[in-house]
Amino acid sequence: MVSPENKGTILYIEDNPDNRLLVKRILLAEDYMLLEAGDAGEALDVLKRTRPDLILMDINMPDTDGYSLTTQIKAMPGFERVPILALTANVMRGDKEKTLEAGCDGYIQKPIDIDLLAREIEKYIMRRPNA
Repeated sequence: MVSPENKGTILYIEDNPDNRLLVKRILLAEDYMLLEAGDAGEALDVLKRTRPDLILMDINMPDTDGYSLTTQIKAMPGFERVPILALTANVMRGDKEKTLEAGCDGYIQKPIDIDLLAREIEKYIMRRPNA
C-alpha cells in the first residue's frame, strides 16, 4: 500500500478521540497514510476493505479489548504478518508480556513519546517483505 506520496498505511484502533487526534498529527507529519477505527467493529470493517502495512492497537477499549482483537486479526488470512503495535497505558509488571502473548509485535507506552512512536513505526515498516 506504499505510494510515492506516503511511507505506508497505518490503521490506528483507539476509542479515545483525543488520542486519535494526537497520533493522527504525528503520522501525517511523518508522511504515513492513516486509517482510523474507534472500536473493534470499525476495525474489522476497515480490514475487510484494505490491508494496512501496520496496525496501532489500543488495549483498553469497550466491548472487545485490544488483546482479543489482536488475536482475531492475526488469525485472519493475509494478516498473519501485518505488524501490530500495542499503544497502551497498561504499564504494570506483566502487561508487556500479555500484549506479546496476544500476538502484538511491539509495545509502546502511553503517554506517547512522539520520537519513540515514529522510530518504532519506521522500524516495523522497514521490515515489510515488500519494503
